[in-house]
Amino acid sequence: DKYRMRWLSIEQQLKQNESSSFSLCVLNADKLLDQAMRERGVKGETMGERMKASKDIWSNANAVWGAHKLRNQIAHDTDVRVSYDDARKALAGFKQALRDMGAI
Repeated sequence: DKYRMRWLSIEQQLKQNESSSFSLCVLNADKLLDQAMRERGVKGETMGERMKASKDIWSNANAVWGAHKLRNQIAHDTDVRVSYDDARKALAGFKQALRDMGAI
């Protein structure tokens, strides 16, 4: 239930006319997925390793990887511009991964 509440909060943060919310929502969704994987005992030192270990659980691994790659761009590239549609697409990937894991 804590994951569901946090997920709803992330979805509500995404506002079409607030471009500053786009990156923040992607970062928070990525963090939530990583926490869910760690709490479920998924093996791996890094999120990437945990994602590789989880790939058979996910119904759309490509969407999850795409969302995580966007997160990495946000975290490491100061010039990245995230559109509302990119953020929505990433959130959809994270949401499905969380559902597939039974977190939400």
